[in-house]
Amino acid sequence: PTTIPDVKVLTPKKIGDSRGFFSEVYNDKNLAALGLTRGFVQDNQSFSAEPFTFRGLHYQEPNPQGKLVRCVVGAVYDVAVDIRKGSPTYGRWVGVELTAEGRHMLWVPAGFAHGFCTLTDVSEVVYKTTAEYSAAHDRGFRWNDPAVGVTWPVKAPVLSPKDAQAPPLAEADNNFQWQERA
Repeated sequence: PTTIPDVKVLTPKKIGDSRGFFSEVYNDKNLAALGLTRGFVQDNQSFSAEPFTFRGLHYQEPNPQGKLVRCVVGAVYDVAVDIRKGSPTYGRWVGVELTAEGRHMLWVPAGFAHGFCTLTDVSEVVYKTTAEYSAAHDRGFRWNDPAVGVTWPVKAPVLSPKDAQAPPLAEADNNFQWQERA
């Protein structure tokens, strides 16, 4: 668990010997036993060739995506921000360092924005999503929005033009609504 109960850090078991190791990274039944969303439909991979490359804070609406994120090369600082209006944790964020060596994964549910900043010269991130990507529905907000206050490990990241021009969360196109569970 993290400081936002819907966001989880998972660490797959590792079986190793002198040759290396084996790890079952994804098992649908194990996720279901943890109460996490099943039914992933797409796998994505992101390669970054310089440190402090920033990607995010992104979400998709409609057809939101839950994401199971892991770093397979290098290290990243991975962040999930609750953007569900009416949520007790609206606008709060969770940040976790994901490394290839540590093998942790971050579960980012639908209704959360997601972004990461690379910490090493070369980084690769892979993630499963619960909905297919749609460029027409891709949304985001400013990486350094003071109203959200994410504490990033860098002050001047390498940004895409889209991320550099993103609005603050208060002005972003966002219709997510929190629903209390029974």
